[in-house]
Amino acid sequence: MKKMLIAPSILSCDYGKMAEELERIEKCGADIVHVDVMDGHFVPNITLGAPVVKCIRKYSSLPFDVHLMISDPIDYIEDFVNAGADSITIHLECNSDIDKTLSLIKEKGCKAAVSVKPKTPANEVFGYLDKVSMVLVMTVEPGFGGQSFMEDMMPKVKAIKEEIDRRGLDVSIQVDGGIGEKTISVAAENGADIFVSGNALFRADDMALQIKKFKALAEKSYCGK
Repeated sequence: MKKMLIAPSILSCDYGKMAEELERIEKCGADIVHVDVMDGHFVPNITLGAPVVKCIRKYSSLPFDVHLMISDPIDYIEDFVNAGADSITIHLECNSDIDKTLSLIKEKGCKAAVSVKPKTPANEVFGYLDKVSMVLVMTVEPGFGGQSFMEDMMPKVKAIKEEIDRRGLDVSIQVDGGIGEKTISVAAENGADIFVSGNALFRADDMALQIKKFKALAEKSYCGK
């Protein structure tokens, strides 16, 4: 069976203790560090940029999955690669040329991924499946943490999973938004295998136990092989 991966979103961490938080994530058994980058234009919030990513990179050996929720990602790819990103996700709804941006990400040695907002249909992704290692389906409107899971995004996850399988591609599906014990199973049932979670992990009494539970629930419910 495909390995289920847990990616804590540092959007929900204590920004005053980011080094300690990154060390905690790794010790607790997480697989990926999810880094949300917002520009205040593409989404109505501003978070951190490449200089901060570069500063915190040394505190974790886990892969950094940088999710660019910005209007013109092509202008910042090199900055985030140099800052230590291992994978970079861009939105199909951004202003940059998608093919050129994905090519640049891969030329610079990073894994490339695409993301779609809730209103963007699944078939918009299909033309890029052979150019990415991952598709991120947003299960909330991007911009702020702590929102409720949108279960009506599950048909989109399922449709993308079916197209990946039909074409025999090795592409992961990540979900981000409202992921917790009550929602991770349904996401896995529909084909997701990478789960971004913020508050449900950082506010847990025992993050290690929570991650272990998440993986067990996802593995039990996953629809694939």
